[in-house]
Amino acid sequence: MNFADFTLLGLGPDAIVLAMAGMSAMVAVYAVWNALVVRDPLGARLKALAERRAALKAGLTSPNRRKERQKASVGLMRQVVNKFKLLKNRPSTSLPMKLARGGFRSKDAPIVFTFCKVAMPVVFGAAAAVVLFVLELYRLSDEAKLGVMIGLVAFGFVAPNLFLKNAITKRQKALRKQLPDGLDLLVICAEAGLGLDAAFSRVAKEMVKSSPELADEVGLTSIELSFLPERRQALQNLTERTNMSELRAVVNTLMQTEKYGTPLAQSLRVLSAEFRNERLLRAEEKAARLPAILTVPMIIFILPALFIVLIGPAILRAIDALGSL
Repeated sequence: MNFADFTLLGLGPDAIVLAMAGMSAMVAVYAVWNALVVRDPLGARLKALAERRAALKAGLTSPNRRKERQKASVGLMRQVVNKFKLLKNRPSTSLPMKLARGGFRSKDAPIVFTFCKVAMPVVFGAAAAVVLFVLELYRLSDEAKLGVMIGLVAFGFVAPNLFLKNAITKRQKALRKQLPDGLDLLVICAEAGLGLDAAFSRVAKEMVKSSPELADEVGLTSIELSFLPERRQALQNLTERTNMSELRAVVNTLMQTEKYGTPLAQSLRVLSAEFRNERLLRAEEKAARLPAILTVPMIIFILPALFIVLIGPAILRAIDALGSL
C-alpha cells in the first residue's frame, strides 16, 4: 500500500505523516512509562509461593512407591537383626561412628550394615553351592569345590568391612584435598566479621557443589554449634566424625582462639598454607614413585612388543637366509 492508496481513501500525505508521528509518540511514551514505573512484585511472589506450596503438598500426599519399598526392606532387615540380637553385644557408638566416617549417617545404616554382614556369607555360600555342586559348571574335585565355597563365604563375611573401609579412605582423601580451599574461605568469612557458626554456615553453603564432603561436615558442625550447650563439644564431634589429623589441628586452633582470644584469620591462614604445602609434597611424592611403579608393566607389556618389532625382521631374514642354503 502506497501514498496513492491512502489518497483514494481521502487521506493526504500530511495526514499520513501526522498519524505516524502520533503513533511514534504513543510508543515512546509507553516505553518511558514502562521503564520508570516501579512494579510491585508481591503479587507474583505470592502466586509463585502458592504454586510451590501446592506442588510440595501434592508431593507429600501422593504415594511414593520407591520410599515404601525402601521402608519395607529396611523393616525386614530390622526384624532379622532384632530377632537374632545382632546389635546387642556391639558397642552402641562404635558402629554408627564408623559409618558416619564413611558418609553413612542414616539411623538405619547400622541395621543395613549388620544385615549385609550376616546375609552376604549365606548368599555367597549358596551361590557357590548351586554353581559348583548342583549345576556343575566347573569340573573340580570335591575338595577344591569345598575350598572355593569356604573362600566365598569368608569373602562375604569380610566384604562389608572392606567396603566401609574403602568408603572411609575415599572420604578422608576428599576432605584432605578440599581442606585448604575451605580454610581460605573460612579466613575470608572471619575477616569479614562473621562469627564462627555463621562462617561455618557460609562455607558450607558456598562449597556444596565443589566440595560436597567438606560442605557436609562443616554444615553439620554449624548446626551443632547453634544448638549444643558447649561449642567445644561440637568441634570435638567434628574430629571424631572425620578422624583426621588435619581437622584435629583446625579444631585445636579454633579452641585456642576462642579460649585465649588470638586472631582467628591469621591462625587459619597459616594452617591453610601448611596444608597446601603438604598436598604439594604428596603430589611430588607420587610423581617420584611413578618410575618405580611403571617398571613392572613396562617389562611385562612394552618390552616384549618392542623386541618383536625391532628383532623380529632380523630373525625372519636370518631364517630365510639359512633356508636358502
